[in-house]
Amino acid sequence: MKSIFFRLLALLISTTLFAQTGHLMQGVGTVNMSMGGASTAQPIDISGALQWNPASISSFNDKIIKFDFGLFSGSPILSSSLPENMMAPGSPAVSGSTQDNKGMSPMPAFGMVWGNSDSKHTFGASVFGISGFGVDFPEEANNPLSGNFNPTTNSNPINYPQAANGFGHIQSDYMLLQIGFTWAYELSDKISVGIEPTFNYAALELGPNPTASPNAAGYPVSDKATATGFGAQLGVFYDSKNGFKAGVSYKTNQNLSEFEFKNTHLDNSTSTNNFDMDYPAILSFGLGYSNQAIDLALDYRMVDYENTNGFSKSGWTPTASVAGFGWQNMNVLSAGIQYKGIEKMPLRLGYTYSSNPIKDELAFFSVSATAIIKNAYQFGFSYEASNNFTLDAVYHHGSSGGATQGKLMNPMAITATNPLGELPGTSVSYEMTTDLFMVGVRYTFSKKETAE
Repeated sequence: MKSIFFRLLALLISTTLFAQTGHLMQGVGTVNMSMGGASTAQPIDISGALQWNPASISSFNDKIIKFDFGLFSGSPILSSSLPENMMAPGSPAVSGSTQDNKGMSPMPAFGMVWGNSDSKHTFGASVFGISGFGVDFPEEANNPLSGNFNPTTNSNPINYPQAANGFGHIQSDYMLLQIGFTWAYELSDKISVGIEPTFNYAALELGPNPTASPNAAGYPVSDKATATGFGAQLGVFYDSKNGFKAGVSYKTNQNLSEFEFKNTHLDNSTSTNNFDMDYPAILSFGLGYSNQAIDLALDYRMVDYENTNGFSKSGWTPTASVAGFGWQNMNVLSAGIQYKGIEKMPLRLGYTYSSNPIKDELAFFSVSATAIIKNAYQFGFSYEASNNFTLDAVYHHGSSGGATQGKLMNPMAITATNPLGELPGTSVSYEMTTDLFMVGVRYTFSKKETAE
């Protein structure tokens, strides 16, 4: 029953989420996304508060419900090259690029807060898709096994069939759904603390599956494996009541069970393997300032990939499977401004900068998780249709700001001086742009319409 419940929630929340900061979402919902994800010290809406600082929901003194739905498109491009003489003596250099075929993905989010001006306690609940990646790079048609192979035209070696030493059709589909129950308590009229236990459901599918050991035919394709786990988030929020605000929060590592893959190899044989991939701990600091005309928000986050299962290790296992992604810690800077000078229609601008967690020398291991966005820009607005009902909208555009590039690798090429099996003279790289349009509705139960 629990498995069915989580599957239904996962289907409701997302088919595939494309992350913006590593494999994490930079923000949740229309309002938080339009502020660049900045919310640790500036709780403009309940979704951003629930996601980034549980203590800040004490700012809301009403019963509020929020639902958002967006359509996200990513355009990753995967490229690779081989030097002269690598395929055979006298063979020419080969290079090419492959465009992703993933298409658009839905992005819903749901949150609710129960507040009361007469109580020091505020409660919240949320169901957010907070993490994901996915690619669909088709097999290269112009490959050495095809009858009309022409190496002098666009030909992408990493997408050659496995029988021609490529990966063939590269597919991945990962999402993480998080359910949170939040409690905030006002220590004084200026300082609040909060805690949020979190429950997680993740699903991962890989083709080929590099976490499995290959057989003579190559690496297998996995089924969609699932994992569940838990964690928590703690926060402190300070509101000077004179415009200045500050906040800090810590989301613990989300400890997930292992993914248990059932694999099908190219020769139709089957195998199983397990892979442990958790969600990293996140430390957030925020500053905010508000007056009658504007709201300003600035957040800094440190994402601790280096101590997270699935990301801390790198390289190959003794049986030629991938030990882990080998990502480094990320620094994320989010900034947003809301202008309230137009009656019933606040306008917002947001910007997010993210460092790249993928080291150049390990770029090969992350070809199935290429959604790394360095610069993201957002514009959003709201329309306050009544005291109870508000419509929100946001448009996002992101860019990787250049390619992540390294060398092709092969475990058969491992030596004492070449522990990663790098292939000299080769290259692999990926870059992408992203676009998102999202709309949302907010309903405040306790407010009443004023008579005209």
